[in-house]
Amino acid sequence: MKIGVTMAFSHLTDPAFIVEAAQLVESAGFHSVWLPEHVMFFEQYASHYPYSQDGKIPGNPEGVLDPFAALTFIAAQTSTIRLGTGICLVPQRQPVYTAKAVADLDYLSGGRVDFGVGIGWLKEEFDNLQMDFKTRANRCAEYIEVMKVLWAPGTSSYAGATYHLDACHFYPKPVQSPHPPIFFGGESDAALRRVVSHGDGWYGFNLDPSELGQRQLRLAQLASEQGRNVDEFRVFVGPSTKPITRESVPQYRDLGVEQLIVPLMAGNIDRLSRRVDAMLEVTRISI
Repeated sequence: MKIGVTMAFSHLTDPAFIVEAAQLVESAGFHSVWLPEHVMFFEQYASHYPYSQDGKIPGNPEGVLDPFAALTFIAAQTSTIRLGTGICLVPQRQPVYTAKAVADLDYLSGGRVDFGVGIGWLKEEFDNLQMDFKTRANRCAEYIEVMKVLWAPGTSSYAGATYHLDACHFYPKPVQSPHPPIFFGGESDAALRRVVSHGDGWYGFNLDPSELGQRQLRLAQLASEQGRNVDEFRVFVGPSTKPITRESVPQYRDLGVEQLIVPLMAGNIDRLSRRVDAMLEVTRISI
């Protein structure tokens, strides 16, 4: 089982720290770095954040760097660590531009992108982008189809219920073939159906081993209903608030998790270095 890290950088982050942090986790042996996406936050919102008891985003963030810009910056300063969006809010973005961001990052990084995607939860963000919140699931599925068409060899075109694309040239194509792996986030049945219908894998979040096992059984059932084998889908998990211990890490591994994506946040490089050492001890990564 590989170990990745999730981090978050904002307008309060010194760009030099981003470089130091990325190089530190790469040299320590972590497999990947994952960055979140939100283009805006709100002091007051009615939407319910699904991963906290009070329905509010921890820390009351004001902003985060665009994941594609930050990951491109990181790509230029690293050589092996994989670059993940955790997650990209596909239905609130223009699909051709998203496809372009993914393809360009994969091209510039030498094929290191893992494309984590989801439908989003913050209705206020959609509203202020003039994007329909209610239709986001169907739009997400079609936008993924549009991207796959654009990433495929040759001329691209698409005709669907929510998007039409005239025959066009789109380059560069991604380095990874047929495209960077697509990991759908979300733990609901609807999210797992999206994994089966449009994904290469599942990025489960805030799940302890017991919760993960239950959702894996449901994923296997949904895959079987569509004539798929659940073993076709790669499983990444971000424990988030769940304990990451010497006991829980092998439990994730034994459940078939290919990559455990652990939170690794710090305000300066000394503190990050100490947290890296502590996480290495728990996860038994060798430098």
